[in-house]
Amino acid sequence: MLMIAPQISSTDDELVLAAADRAARAIPPLWPLTSSVAVNPFLGQTSEPLAVAAARWRRAAGASLTMPRAWYLERIDRGEIADDDLTAALEAAPPAMRPATLADLKRAARAPAAPVAALPTVAELASAASGLDWTGFVAERIGHWAAGYFDEGQALWAAPNATSAYQAWRLVATHDLTPEIFGLAGFASHVAAAPSSPAETLVSAANSLGLGGDALESYFHRLLTGLSGWSQCARYRLWQAELGGGSDATLTDLLAIRLIWEEALLRNYAAAIEPAWRQAAAAFADPVQPTADEYIDAILQEAAERASQRRLQAELLRQPVVSVAERPAMQAAFCIDVRSEVFRRALESLDSGIETMGFGGFFGLRIAHRAFASDVVENRFPVLMTPGAFTCTGTDAGALARNDAAARLAARAKRAWGRFKLAAISSFAFVEATGPVYVGKLMWDGLGFDEPAAPDEAAPRFDPAPDLAFRIDTAETVLRAMSLTGPFARLVLIAGHGAGVLNNPHASALACGACGGHSGDVNARLLAALLNDREVRAGLAGRDIRIPVDTWFVAALHDTVTDRVTLYDADAPSPAHRVDLDRARGWLAAAGTLARSERSLRLPRASSGDDVARRARDWAEVRPEWALAGCQAFLAAPRGLTRGCNFEGRVFLHDYDYAKDEKLGVLELILTAPVVVASWISLQYYGSTVAPAVLGAGNKLLHNVTGGIGVVEGNGGLLRAGLPWQSVHDGTRCTHDPLRLSVLIAAPREAIATVLARHPEVRALFDNKWLHLFALDERGRMAWRYAGGLDWQAIESADTAAEPAAAPQ
Repeated sequence: MLMIAPQISSTDDELVLAAADRAARAIPPLWPLTSSVAVNPFLGQTSEPLAVAAARWRRAAGASLTMPRAWYLERIDRGEIADDDLTAALEAAPPAMRPATLADLKRAARAPAAPVAALPTVAELASAASGLDWTGFVAERIGHWAAGYFDEGQALWAAPNATSAYQAWRLVATHDLTPEIFGLAGFASHVAAAPSSPAETLVSAANSLGLGGDALESYFHRLLTGLSGWSQCARYRLWQAELGGGSDATLTDLLAIRLIWEEALLRNYAAAIEPAWRQAAAAFADPVQPTADEYIDAILQEAAERASQRRLQAELLRQPVVSVAERPAMQAAFCIDVRSEVFRRALESLDSGIETMGFGGFFGLRIAHRAFASDVVENRFPVLMTPGAFTCTGTDAGALARNDAAARLAARAKRAWGRFKLAAISSFAFVEATGPVYVGKLMWDGLGFDEPAAPDEAAPRFDPAPDLAFRIDTAETVLRAMSLTGPFARLVLIAGHGAGVLNNPHASALACGACGGHSGDVNARLLAALLNDREVRAGLAGRDIRIPVDTWFVAALHDTVTDRVTLYDADAPSPAHRVDLDRARGWLAAAGTLARSERSLRLPRASSGDDVARRARDWAEVRPEWALAGCQAFLAAPRGLTRGCNFEGRVFLHDYDYAKDEKLGVLELILTAPVVVASWISLQYYGSTVAPAVLGAGNKLLHNVTGGIGVVEGNGGLLRAGLPWQSVHDGTRCTHDPLRLSVLIAAPREAIATVLARHPEVRALFDNKWLHLFALDERGRMAWRYAGGLDWQAIESADTAAEPAAAPQ
């Protein structure tokens, strides 16, 4: 038997383990389906520019991180990407890596790019040498085991417990004869002889595979990327553990498992693949270096983004600054989600006295919430944060306990009935005996008569109840972060959002990302109750926030599928505001009609607003809405600077008044929280569009839910992360233009730079152009472009003389 001569020694244990840790942190986390949120798939590459990241992903997954050349050429030929855009992107590229002239760039763009291919693993080399699909077989066997190990309650028969993922897998693998039947002789014995510690396995495998120190991280990243969603599921466990101050080794356990497969395949096929593996091992050790094509594609990508920014600037220049009434007729705070932009614009068009605001849909309340008759704690806040308070449903503790007990008994009976239906000895007989009973329900659902209802649980409450100081501090913090310190209307809506859909495993991805993949009703109702509290208002008055006695806060829920708004006015009835409330209902209904009509223009098979509403109850609808597809920009400014602008549901609108932010605390919060969350959303849509085979979730029509945590295509194999193809493509063309997000802040560039200097991890997003950054002048024009390194470039088309004063010191 031939063996590869080791290039590292057993004394290099720390080198191997450090490389494994770095490779693990290059993998993005995957949240389970019950609380799925958008995640930046390039989370581990934000310290490097797009071209370098593209080279890394080419080696690790055979993926291109930009669109095909034809996509850019089509836009160049149509004039959407102008010569000025190409020239500006060319001049911004590293001098040594760019074509000499615009003509050279255009010629390069019309030449076909070389195909991309990942560096091979041992499994791939063995597949080529043997004619057996070892790559697919390894993925299938690991996926078969992982579906049971990571299961969150879907499986009727739970997998056996073990101290670690590595130990759990060895218990199964030492008794699994499938690999040997497929042709991998002695695999069970090989697993049994492997070290008992995953760390020892990492070192042992690195030696037996002959990997040098420079190759380790790249090779480990290649293996983890090849495990797709299973690696990301394990990375989620590490993410959650570290948020709580702990750690988790599941991801490196997976790496050790994958390495055992590589060792076994090399042992069996060394005679046939040794030269090719030596060459591959040497290639893994080479520095990551972009090709000429990857540099060209990065320039074309930036040109497309500059074209989008030019159109955004034109929209801002077209609209005058709009002044608002001294006291608005109604105020409504919505989540900054791009879907709210359409509804806010429609609502404001109905009356000049209506004022809308944008803020993160968790409304500043980092709550861990337990719903009625449930022990599951839902983190209804951005995943970057930790809980600040605990809440539950209901206010009457005695009645709540009685109803809770009854609901739990009913739920247990339902679960028992469901398990009986699916049990091995009763499932077939059950279908034979009771199948006809379900015909009515099947037809009812299939014909679209069923309709998802808005959450209608009793009002939530803090548990335990916080003291007055906490309530006042929370209210002040939220109001100042929202730039909502006066004047106040008689009626102020706090509108969270959710998505009522049927038969959709990715339903939580349509809900509020700021609420951890849940709807925003709980947070909105809690905040409204807090701001209606007389003691809280008295405390706020002592802090220079005076809420008039006739101002009433009402929570609401905006359903982004149907554009219908549910008001929770019964939480704290106010007869004095009956007229205001009736008028508000009329406005909201009319705004919903306008919003549905506008959104029907983008949705396939929707010719009117009525078609939009119907999609929510169609259990076969794979595109109930477009969610955040099309997102292009994040804008933090007073609404008066953008009111009247039509951003076509493509812009996150966050209210921000620099004049009220003396210590830059709100600006710092915006740049480090909602901007980062928006970047995750933007880059997930970007990745799922440019590299759907690697970074997308595949075809919804083939999805099967696995373990309650994610989906696989077909009968098993790798867990698919990212967005389904139907979320970014309408069947004919991409409905999402993959553009890195442009962030526009109405603040002096010195103030923005001050915040970036405090947060190097956020600054890296802008320095490496995963996000573009602009400072707006006092009239809302894009006056300055961030050039990296805390430097700025003036934008000639803007009146930079109108820039606000320097940042407060």
